[in-house]
Amino acid sequence: MSISNFGSRTADAPAKEHSTALRAGSIGVLGILFFVLSAQAPLTGIVGASPLAAALGNGAGAPGAYLIVGIVIVIFAVGFVAMSRRIQANGAFYAYITAAFGRRIGAGAAWLALLAYNTIQAAMYGLYGAAFSGLLASMGLEVPWWLLALATMAGVQVLGSLNIELGARVLAVLVGLEVAVLMLFGVAVLFSGGGPEGISLAASFSPEAIATGAPGVAIMFAVASMFGFESTAIYSAEAKDPHRTVARATYLSVGVIAVFFSFISWMLVSYYGPSQVMDAAGAALESGDSTSFVLGPIVELFGPWAGVVTGVLLVTSLLAGIIAFHNGINRYLHSLALRGSMPAVVARTNRHCAPASAAWIQTAAAVILVVPFAVLALDPVLTLFSWFSGLAVAALLVLYMLCSAAVAAFFRRDRGDAGLWQTLIAPALAALLLGWILFLVVSNFTALIGGSTGTAAALLVVVPVVFAAGVLVEARVQRRHKAESLGHTVN
Repeated sequence: MSISNFGSRTADAPAKEHSTALRAGSIGVLGILFFVLSAQAPLTGIVGASPLAAALGNGAGAPGAYLIVGIVIVIFAVGFVAMSRRIQANGAFYAYITAAFGRRIGAGAAWLALLAYNTIQAAMYGLYGAAFSGLLASMGLEVPWWLLALATMAGVQVLGSLNIELGARVLAVLVGLEVAVLMLFGVAVLFSGGGPEGISLAASFSPEAIATGAPGVAIMFAVASMFGFESTAIYSAEAKDPHRTVARATYLSVGVIAVFFSFISWMLVSYYGPSQVMDAAGAALESGDSTSFVLGPIVELFGPWAGVVTGVLLVTSLLAGIIAFHNGINRYLHSLALRGSMPAVVARTNRHCAPASAAWIQTAAAVILVVPFAVLALDPVLTLFSWFSGLAVAALLVLYMLCSAAVAAFFRRDRGDAGLWQTLIAPALAALLLGWILFLVVSNFTALIGGSTGTAAALLVVVPVVFAAGVLVEARVQRRHKAESLGHTVN
């Protein structure tokens, strides 16, 4: 049995008064890869997470933590890809969990996905506004962070209402530039033989190095840095040859992200020296400018111009991530509307076959999440970025576990020609490993968000509340549809 176009329509569908069609066959493997890499925001991930992973985690063993997380995600991707070949939908988690456990649990998962993606995007707006405002201040221009964030929301709204090929091209340029500057640094350190202690593979990737200090904290920050790889399946309704494209894009993105983050963080360790990197990262955190842990070496190697360029690329890195999540959230909302879990108007697309109605909802959600932090004059990095990043990671890990369970449940009924590794062993192993990582995240959540215990508890409770709300709303929707069907039958 094969399930195709689950909860989606293509541009070849018959024209109706209000189109709900997405542009089929409009994006290939590389296009999807750039959307995923943009969601990762590589420069932001390295600059933001590497000093925390090294200082609070396992020091020189931090690169090994990235590699471990990469391996766990590859194991998860085995079942995820198997589902993508049987179910094509721009709702991804929602579609897969619905196929296994029914629409109510699927709706709960969809609400969790919307929570995760909306909060991580809002977090990015906070860091983006702060970084952009700081960049302009260095040029003598004083602009509030929130004003820059709101202006950018308007621009992202326009871009999200145009065709997806244009969005992919914009992201390709932005991601290419930030990856290039980090690779330039990594290659320069590698070929110069490293820093005062040279280059040592064992110092970062041996079991002893990884187990040093608090490896769980490093793994937690590594997960936060690799957020969003699963968005490959969100674009299946618009992909060229979706059976192959989604699988290739998923494995390629996971491989690229894990290897890239491991390599760059290893070169940072090599630059400072394995015995000194933890102290260097701690000093950067204590200075109040944690970005100096990464930007300092880049400036020292290439000169002041590199610091200016990297500062600009940090802003564009965040912008790329914001655009990627905007597009992903739109397609989630579109899929929910097509399935009847949201008002039909949300599924409407415009002449570019873009989910324009959903785009307005997503932009409104961004405004609602960001504006209170501006009104209350809260620090956009220490509160908006830190709190919502942690919340998003916790929600997404729960989704990963649900998805792994859904793979096993779905293929238990109909395995077809898929192997036992894809349909049971890998999903079960992934669920166990992800459960362990979720435990680490919850146990160290206060450190992850940089807030108080009360704030951590308040944020964590949002995850089960939102999931339950999704289930209850879907139950009400089903009862209403059933009542309407009975009414039509009687009439």
